[in-house]
Amino acid sequence: MSANASAAPSRQTTMMSNASDDTAIPEFDPNSTAGILVQRLRAWKHAVAYLEDYVEAVEKIHHSQAKEYEKVLKTISHPLREGDHFSQHATNVTGIAAMFEVLRVNTQGMINSNLETQKKLKETVLHDLKGLHHEIKDYSKRLSHSLNKGAKAVEKSRNATQKHIELLAQHVTSFPTSGADLNPADDPYVLRQGVIYRLHNQIQDENNHRTELITAQAQFMEFEVKVVKGIQKAMEDLNTLAGGHAEHIRGLYAQVLQTSQNIPPDFEWQEFRARSADVLVNENEPPRELSHLLPLVPNADNPSTKALIEGSLDRKSRNKLSWGYNTGYYVVTPARYLHEFKDNDPKRKDPQPELSIYLPDAIIGAPDKDRFNVKGKDKSKGIGSKLAGTSELQFKAHSAAEAQKWFDVIRNVAGALGPGVATPITTPTPETEDKKLEATTNNLTLNEAQTLPPSPHETGVVASPIDTKAASAAAPAAAPAAPPTAAVPEKGALPN
Repeated sequence: MSANASAAPSRQTTMMSNASDDTAIPEFDPNSTAGILVQRLRAWKHAVAYLEDYVEAVEKIHHSQAKEYEKVLKTISHPLREGDHFSQHATNVTGIAAMFEVLRVNTQGMINSNLETQKKLKETVLHDLKGLHHEIKDYSKRLSHSLNKGAKAVEKSRNATQKHIELLAQHVTSFPTSGADLNPADDPYVLRQGVIYRLHNQIQDENNHRTELITAQAQFMEFEVKVVKGIQKAMEDLNTLAGGHAEHIRGLYAQVLQTSQNIPPDFEWQEFRARSADVLVNENEPPRELSHLLPLVPNADNPSTKALIEGSLDRKSRNKLSWGYNTGYYVVTPARYLHEFKDNDPKRKDPQPELSIYLPDAIIGAPDKDRFNVKGKDKSKGIGSKLAGTSELQFKAHSAAEAQKWFDVIRNVAGALGPGVATPITTPTPETEDKKLEATTNNLTLNEAQTLPPSPHETGVVASPIDTKAASAAAPAAAPAAPPTAAVPEKGALPN
């Protein structure tokens, strides 16, 4: 009896989690066949759900890209600023304006392509994945219900067998002391037979459940093949739509690129040059020259702008501490000024006189060989005029004849001559009237008579015979003529 007692199965042995065919009562748990099959279906359901989320995200991206491309289109929706500078008329050659038109049309095509791809993703790929998701979910419910029913029957049989085994163990332990008080139903023999009966029922339920699991496994493989094929079809449709959209976008950009590359580099310039020929500079025309333009300047040839005499002279410095002569360029103008310039090139620098003497207010000395003097006030408003004030300027010409020529012109302009001789007084005297009468008799003009040197009675200075002869020889021939009338320039008279 002790041997039978020791051979009885324990509670710990029957409750092992990893059941096998040798175990009397295998326990149902997540690691069982039914549990792992249900978990696998759950894994497939989640995998398909992930794909749904992925495709939904891609679909939203295409919707967002359509909105973004609308913003892109707005940047070129308005006509080009200063667009008239680009070729607008239809030609065999496309220009910049045509390229922008292609860019607008193709950008709108990108918007439409994104919207169309979004719509097809939603109607095909996403629709198929949602259907596959629901199919997995329904199959999981049916399989769980079927397997749970058999598992519950097995669990019920196992619980009944376990109770009878525990009852057999109890009475086998108390058998030696029970004696006549033992109930026939508690006879270990009877109890053993009951265990056999219940084990038989349990085994039948377990085998039936095993058959259900084998059938479920076989059907599961077929269902899983269907799920994989459904996923493959969804990915194929996704590649067709999204990949086709990408190729379409690439083609649109390639068309824009081809349009831009078909524009000859000088096409727009040649077209612009032809349209604006009347405005652009003709490179075949010769450049403008001063000799051509100056005659067109109003009053440029007016007599008042012409020098009475001009040329280079040597002038003794006004600085008392220096000696020698400095060469300058001098001009006597019809305005009766004697101007000094550094040179005679008005193109190199804006010509501003270094010295300006108003000759009617000056005293001119008679020439002595190649030298002559002019005493007057510098009105050039330069620094030298402020420092020097009125001073006597000593000039030296290149020759005595040239000095005489300068003296004659200055004498005619100034109306006075001789060193130390003052400007004639215009108050009439008997001597002046006699001289005027004599000048009239000799067919001289009144101005010529007024330029004669005054008599000693007028000036109070008695001139020597030599000075009188020199003064008579230097008498002016005629007074300067009246200044000519200037022409009024019309607007636009000088060409650009």
